[in-house]
Amino acid sequence: MTIKNILRTMQRVLSASSPDKKPPFSQSGLAIPERDKLQMKMESREEISFSWQEAKKIAAEVRNLERPGPVRKDQYATLFVLASASNVRCSELFALRLNDLDFKAGTIRVDEASDQRAKQGKIGPCKNVAAYRTIVLHDAQGKEALEVLRKFFKKYPQPNPSGLIFHSRHNTPLRENNVLHDGLHPALRALGLPRAGLHAFRHGCNRRWELSGLNPAVIRQQMDHSSATMTALYTGQIPLEEVRAAFSKTQVSSENGNKIDVLEKMENEAVG
Repeated sequence: MTIKNILRTMQRVLSASSPDKKPPFSQSGLAIPERDKLQMKMESREEISFSWQEAKKIAAEVRNLERPGPVRKDQYATLFVLASASNVRCSELFALRLNDLDFKAGTIRVDEASDQRAKQGKIGPCKNVAAYRTIVLHDAQGKEALEVLRKFFKKYPQPNPSGLIFHSRHNTPLRENNVLHDGLHPALRALGLPRAGLHAFRHGCNRRWELSGLNPAVIRQQMDHSSATMTALYTGQIPLEEVRAAFSKTQVSSENGNKIDVLEKMENEAVG
């Protein structure tokens, strides 16, 4: 990945100086040894992800931290819960405005993103065309996250509809490094959870939706993925406890199905 990033930079520099502005070479010619490819795939399966229950524990732990102040702790806790329920990227979360939320419809509109490399996290366009989307929060976790947001707004009213939901003291977008340093990482240490970034909430949300049986096309739209392959990368290796839970649900569903078949047979025999 480091080599690919170096090549991308070289492409841009050389393209800018060439008369036709075309890349002088293609990354597709980069030969990666098969052993390294396998190792990269193995590592991608082990990406850290936080489940919904872990996200709620993290949010609760953030509120128990000595630092930062109470307002910032409530802000971070709400941010983590929403990230886990909605799969929204941190750059998109930091650009969310009050008028992007529709509590009645249970939706979040994503049409801006915060450039974390720019000074003060400048608000600008989203990552790509697919990133412009409306996320529907109609599952139990989504509804709970919206309720957490309602309580947050009740405690900290925001009169400006176009104002940022998660902002600094200067009304600029939050910076990811500050959120990690002051909120997420201290909470993870206290809970004994592995160190990770905000993207772990997105991974966990994707996995939860897949295991719930949500239509793959709907997941791709919610996640703004271009293919099922990309979605599969986010699912990663499913923990054994979640595999066991999935088998338990299948067992219950099968038993209920058999009971229904027996009842229908008894009813038909009675009618006959």
